[in-house]
Amino acid sequence: MAPRLQLERAAWRWVESVRPEDVTAENIETAYRVLLEGCKRGACRRNCKGNPNCLVGIGEHIWLGEIDENTFHNIDDPNSERRSKNTFVGLTNLGATCYVNTFLQVWFHNLEMRQAIYLCQNSRAEEFAVEDDTDYEPQEICEHLQYLFALLQNSNRRYIDPSGLVKALGLDTGQQQDAQEFSKLFLSLLEDTLSKQKNPNVQNIIQQQFCGQFAYITVCNHCGRESQLLSRFYELELNIQGHKQLSDCVTEFLKEEKLEGDNRYFCENCQSKQNATREIRLLNLPHTLNFQLMRFVFDRQTGHKKKLNTYIGFPEILDMGPFLEKKDEKCVYELNAVLIHRGVSAYSGHYIAHLRDGRTNDWYKFNDEEIEKMEGKKLQLGSEEDIEPSKSQTRKPKCIKGYHSSRNAYMLVYKRQVEEVSHSEPNVQVPDFLQRLVDRDNRKFEEWCHEMAEMRKQSVDKGKAKHEEVKEIYELLPAGDGQAFEFIPLEWLRKWLDDSTVTKPIDNSKFSCCHGKLHPDKIEDVKRISQKAADIFFNRYGGGPRLDNSSLCRECVVERCRVLRLKNQLNEDYKVISNMVKISNNSNQGYWIGKASLRSWRQLALEQLEEEDDELKHTNGKPNGESISVLDAGGAGDKKDDNDDENLNFNEDILCSHGGLCTSENERKLVSNEVWNRLKTYFPKAPEFPARQESCPKCKTLERECEESEALNKMIANDQKMALLNLFQDKNRPSLQKWPTETDHLYIVSLFFVEEWRKFIRRPGRCTPVSSVANGALLCPHGGLMFTYESMSKGDAKHVAVLWPSEWEIINRFFLVDQTIKLSRTTDKPQQDALHIEFQTDPDLCLECREGLLFQQQRDLREYTQATVYIRKIVDNTKIMKDAAPELNVSGSEAEDEREVKIGDNDPDFNQINNGAKRQKLSVPSSGSCTLSSSFISHQKQGIRRSTRHRKVRGEKALIVSANQTLKELKIQIMHAFSVAPFDQNLSVDGRCLTEDSATLGSLGVVPESVIFLKADEPIADYSAMDDVLQVCMPEEGFKGTGLLGH
Repeated sequence: MAPRLQLERAAWRWVESVRPEDVTAENIETAYRVLLEGCKRGACRRNCKGNPNCLVGIGEHIWLGEIDENTFHNIDDPNSERRSKNTFVGLTNLGATCYVNTFLQVWFHNLEMRQAIYLCQNSRAEEFAVEDDTDYEPQEICEHLQYLFALLQNSNRRYIDPSGLVKALGLDTGQQQDAQEFSKLFLSLLEDTLSKQKNPNVQNIIQQQFCGQFAYITVCNHCGRESQLLSRFYELELNIQGHKQLSDCVTEFLKEEKLEGDNRYFCENCQSKQNATREIRLLNLPHTLNFQLMRFVFDRQTGHKKKLNTYIGFPEILDMGPFLEKKDEKCVYELNAVLIHRGVSAYSGHYIAHLRDGRTNDWYKFNDEEIEKMEGKKLQLGSEEDIEPSKSQTRKPKCIKGYHSSRNAYMLVYKRQVEEVSHSEPNVQVPDFLQRLVDRDNRKFEEWCHEMAEMRKQSVDKGKAKHEEVKEIYELLPAGDGQAFEFIPLEWLRKWLDDSTVTKPIDNSKFSCCHGKLHPDKIEDVKRISQKAADIFFNRYGGGPRLDNSSLCRECVVERCRVLRLKNQLNEDYKVISNMVKISNNSNQGYWIGKASLRSWRQLALEQLEEEDDELKHTNGKPNGESISVLDAGGAGDKKDDNDDENLNFNEDILCSHGGLCTSENERKLVSNEVWNRLKTYFPKAPEFPARQESCPKCKTLERECEESEALNKMIANDQKMALLNLFQDKNRPSLQKWPTETDHLYIVSLFFVEEWRKFIRRPGRCTPVSSVANGALLCPHGGLMFTYESMSKGDAKHVAVLWPSEWEIINRFFLVDQTIKLSRTTDKPQQDALHIEFQTDPDLCLECREGLLFQQQRDLREYTQATVYIRKIVDNTKIMKDAAPELNVSGSEAEDEREVKIGDNDPDFNQINNGAKRQKLSVPSSGSCTLSSSFISHQKQGIRRSTRHRKVRGEKALIVSANQTLKELKIQIMHAFSVAPFDQNLSVDGRCLTEDSATLGSLGVVPESVIFLKADEPIADYSAMDDVLQVCMPEEGFKGTGLLGH
């Protein structure tokens, strides 16, 4: 089928030869595309929206033919959640709790520890096990661990939810923590909890399983005295930097250390500090030996943790005898678990565990809910692919049989071999009271499986019924030639064929035109079906109104025909009118047309026709033929605003505010009757002004009055300018910083008054005369002055202007003054050859309001939101850095800042012309008001009025900040803008260093428009490391506030 645009053109091609009054029924059917052939299945890949007879590609393919029953539902097989035979149970990852799951699986597979946990006294669980109607909710840590272990052992579920234990520990499920620290804290908490049990085998299980002993041996080099300090350990923390094998790490752990210099040892025998040697000697090793491989270390150069992704080799059988103090003691361990961290960063990644089943010696991979048996000729323990590829990938070393190598293993668990041949792993049974709780949970699981299976069955039965319905009705959908037909929404048909949604009643109301029939442009959204199929749909699903073959709207088709013919005629009329307008009309016959309308009539006509066409597409309930004729020159169809002179219809540019012809003949042109008649075809409602029509008399009267008023204003401005010439030109001005010697009295007026008065003097015809001096704005409510002499000579000088006494007399003559503000100088008699000068104001200063003003000014500087500060990066304290990373969080007003005049050398970051001066943006002033930009005023002594805006330089960026924002948060913004990590930033403002990260910007004295200097200690070349920087922007709290630190 042809594309939709081609179908649209073909449906209305007949309008070129048919006038609106000659439209036939065949034309109407062509416009509604009733005569198009329907598409056959397989002919088009998707539904042809332009063809109402195309009924393929609407979702019918999933129903025609044989259908798999599984497509009728979206419910997974509940048996997939069931534990398979001879497999282990997984644990749900609650967000970022994979590190918890790995250790829980390791401790569960320690059979001695599991047995001891089962033996813990739990009277609450025994009571709940008797009552079948009450759910058991553990409270204590041991209770949670008991129930969790029992479910891991005998649950029918494929995985269980450890949220009860995680919640009891107070862990944040969305925050990944240090796995090694969690292991230490949890075993410490468990040891403390089990010590309260009465059974000695339970009390000491942690020490029996994990606790070993070593001694710090210090030998004095002077006297040879040997001192010994005993210490217990639960794991050996091994440094892996520079090592390739586990044995090398253990050797370094036990190596001799020299105590010299400032680190000398105080010998009790010598009673003085002496050089000595110190080493660690292993005395006793535990039943389960944990090696913590220190992969996560603190990098002093970057200021945050990093992961060491180096390969470490380790054996399946480890002989620890050579490392013991008694070398001849046999101490052989067998590898039992490998804990793995996938990922290159210390702040993200995923934890999994490789565990050996003590009964079968088979290895399994525990990855949260997923548990997989590790099979193959060559077992690869500790080998897992990284989540993200590391840039420093090194080739994995080859390992001999019985050895493995890993770059992600962070903990190795070895279990001591027992010499007795008859010894076997203990057979751990779940206690009866716990087994009853597990059985209760298994029954709930079976009930859930049965419920899911029933829901699947109902969905399948419903799908089969829908399948039969679709096969029955779809064959009836096509309407044959000469058969009765109706129109049905395409979207409704798609939802009817989509089994995932509920089929609603048919709604044809939004496809109706203003005449209550089918809109011609909605034909793409409906499909033509047989009346027999439509009867079935409406009987089963209801809805309306029904649109049959009598719903083809003749009125809409005729109106569309008229609009399209006018569009086709527009280009020809444009050429004719353009040639006729060039012929001068010297007669007194014709019509007045605005020159602006004459220039843009073609665009206005086209927009009006498109708007009428658009009205036909979007019914608004108006009678046929009534349209909105308001069009602006920009092509928008907004309604006219009486106060907006730009949004005008055709010929309204010579329409005055009184509805008559405007007085200015320069804005209009006289055209012939033929030209006007052609234009009238496109703009029937345009204002009509014959050639002999007089201009608006009211406008003539106002024009005369304006000319008289303008002449009066010019006379007033000239008189005031001559009388106050120095004030106007800003010359010979008195200064408060250096009081003039020729007078002891000066007067103060508002600087706003002076600026407004200067505007009037420059443009008396455009600006309103200034009639009064409003000095009350400089006074407080009590009538006192708000400024001191010192403040008016410094910061407050931007609010006031100083006048000579002679100028003040002229001001009083020309203007109405509400309040006189006088500044006097008094000189006392000489005392010790020194003059004592005092300054007084009239009215006097109001101290209370002055203090309030100062307080408010300081408060505004400390309490601001969404203010702009500028960060200027410097190199070697002198050079401005030219190249910076792309800005991510810069001020939205930066574009305005860049429009300021830049003084200096050419900068490619700024668009400049005329030796650095930027082009002024011109705006058309509106009538009756002064719109002269202040940038054109040049009354200062230097001849150029400089902008008070901050002028940015290269290497500087604007940031949006608030007073309550901390310095650390500002550093994070700077990091995004300059790619400089927070710990590499040295910030200063006004010569003060900003160092306290937790302090707010307001307390540090950072005010709006401040320039903060940034000096970077060391640029970060590796931008991929910025991910780690983002992770450490906030201080690490670890397990602070959790139950692991509460015992």
